Amino acid sequence: MTGFRDIDEERLRGEVQGLFQYIQRFREEIAQMVQPDADSEKTQFENISEQLDAIIGATEKATHQILEGMEQIGDITEKIRGATDPEEVTALCDALEGAAMHTMEACTFQDITGQRVTKIVRSMQFVEERVDRMLDIWGREEVQSLAEDYSDQSKKRTGDAALLNGPALEGEQQISQADIDALFD
Repeated sequence: MTGFRDIDEERLRGEVQGLFQYIQRFREEIAQMVQPDADSEKTQFENISEQLDAIIGATEKATHQILEGMEQIGDITEKIRGATDPEEVTALCDALEGAAMHTMEACTFQDITGQRVTKIVRSMQFVEERVDRMLDIWGREEVQSLAEDYSDQSKKRTGDAALLNGPALEGEQQISQADIDALFD
């Protein structure tokens, strides 16, 4: 006959084993998040940051080149209007074509930017999958309760912290230019 003490020891052993498995799965999920990316020695998080920095740099460079090219096109156009010698007009047209080509080349940054954004999206999807699995392990209800508490606290932001939300995505509530103009009236 099994005594009361034997049942408690068996339940305790089962709980300890379940806790051990829980911790082990959590460790595996975290290990997958911080493991180096297949293409480099950096983790998913480090790679995301560098890719975003590269996008910002490429965008700034391309914007500068595009504006510079448009300025050159404007300058050359003015010279063409004042030119009377056919050879000078031909040379200016060649320069105009070169400036236009330089400007179009600067516009190709979007292809590389698209590739980088794709890498970031894949990394973020990887992280999202890991977080989703951790939510399953931890318990979604408990995490939801914590999220609601955090949401209540974040609504109390003031000053710059309350303003730093970044540009709205398509479909998100946006402030119209008319609303902004109304502030200055």
